[in-house]
Parts: sequence; structure tokens; C-alpha cells
Amino acid sequence: MTPRPLLLCLVPVWLAGCQWLPAQLPGHEPREPVVQETDVGACFSEIPGFDEPSCMFEDWVAFGLASQRGDRAWREAMLLRLEGNDTDRRLASAVVLAWGDERQWDQASELFKADLSAAPARLQPLLRYWLNEVEGRRGLNQRLSESRQAQDALAEEKAALEEKLDALTDIERNINSRQQTE
Repeated sequence: MTPRPLLLCLVPVWLAGCQWLPAQLPGHEPREPVVQETDVGACFSEIPGFDEPSCMFEDWVAFGLASQRGDRAWREAMLLRLEGNDTDRRLASAVVLAWGDERQWDQASELFKADLSAAPARLQPLLRYWLNEVEGRRGLNQRLSESRQAQDALAEEKAALEEKLDALTDIERNINSRQQTE
């Protein structure tokens, strides 16, 4: 037997790595996965707050997704439940308003800007991201409005120019008809 076929059989086993080794080889003790000690049942409250630091981020992300997926009736009901002057309630209202219609985006932006710095440091990047999203949509909406206004102005200008062109065409016809009759 030549070494080549044996080599062809051993190379794939060698390339496969340590997964082919038995788990109980000396010096190769299995490692336990690192798990954060958070009680999953305690997380994902319906209305997020700043009270439970271990679940705060997850609660706010879940609330943001619920706000995004919720319909108008859900958002209106949630806004009624969020009434109050607590910073966490005002920021939760901003999240709900951020997924509302264009009229609510201004209010969401104001609430985010007013209370973002009072939020816990761990939550501020998420809230800033949502603020940036609202500001981006507001900017796009403003540009769309300006574009529509410009389009309307151009349509009016075009109509005025067409009227002038028609008037000039009529004048030219009158001149040509007079020259032919003379």
C-alpha cells in the first residue's frame, strides 16, 4: 500500500479538528456555556421602566417592537396608560409616538430630546437610535413636502407658460391671416 491513499484518509480527519476527539480526553474538560443570571420570567413587562436593571434593555427593545407592530388603536390605548410625568413613562410615550403618524413624530422627538439624558446610561444608545430614526423620518417627510411644493409650483409655471404660448400662437395666426388677405 502506498502512503498516498492513507494520507488521503487521514487529512480530512486531521482537518476536521477537535470535534472528532472524545470529549473526555485528559486535559480537554468540557466547558459550561456562560449564561447571564437573569430570570427570563421577570423580563418583558408590558410597560418598560427603569426599575429592573437586569431586564431594562430587553424590556425596552420588546416595547419598541410592540410599538412598531401595534396598530393605531393599540398606540392610543398605550398612550392613555402611559400618562404621567415620570421620565420612563415620557420616554415610553416617545417610543409609541415615534411609530405613529407624521403629526406625532414632532412630539416624539421633543420627548426624546427632553428626557434622553435622564435615562440610564445603558439605555441611552437605544433611545438615541430611536430618536435618530424619528429625526430621519421627519427629515424625509420634510423633503417630500418641499418636493411636492416645488412640483406644484412647476406645474403652475408650466400652465402659465402654456397659456402664454397659446396666446402667442393666436397672435401669430392673426398676423399670418392678415398678411394673406392683403
